[in-house]
Amino acid sequence: MTPAFAKATARTLLVATTNPNKLREIRPLLAGLAIELVTLADVAAVPEPEETGATFWENARIKALAYADATGLTTVAEDSGFEVDALGGEPGVRSARFMGPSATYPERFAEIFRRLNGQVSVARFVTALAVAKGNELLFETETAVEGRIADTPRGAHGFGYDPIFWYPPFGRTTAELTDQDKAAVSHRGRAFRDLQGWLRKP
Repeated sequence: MTPAFAKATARTLLVATTNPNKLREIRPLLAGLAIELVTLADVAAVPEPEETGATFWENARIKALAYADATGLTTVAEDSGFEVDALGGEPGVRSARFMGPSATYPERFAEIFRRLNGQVSVARFVTALAVAKGNELLFETETAVEGRIADTPRGAHGFGYDPIFWYPPFGRTTAELTDQDKAAVSHRGRAFRDLQGWLRKP
């Protein structure tokens, strides 16, 4: 879904993250565009907005608008999460805070397996992405990739919930995929390809 917003041309695009794993995935997806990509590490410190949204859409908008307003730069922000159908969609928008912000991902995996108690469940990664300039939203998209919970964590190449997300077309978890293969199918890869298409339009 890509709501129509008036487009503004910008030479500089702020990617509102300092997460090195996300940046590793994002940069190649926006390569070749006639824009300068900067991150939160490249600008003066900005207070992190509170993610109070009940949906990925709402949190992406909150972050894009807050950082665009604070920096004066056209800003892209995304909110991503992991949904497990048998757990009613949890951890969902609380994926990064599931079991508390200090919990490790192995601890989170163990809790998900405990709650599933051997049940097979459909799962998905979701990304909502928003671009803002000043107080105006310019572009939005939401993408997802579906699979299921793996029977045990596998792989060390991804991050977050990748080791327990089994992607049937490849017969592997997304933590077992190369960056190139993951970008071809991932929720974040799809969202940033949508953004790339929008940025290429005249």
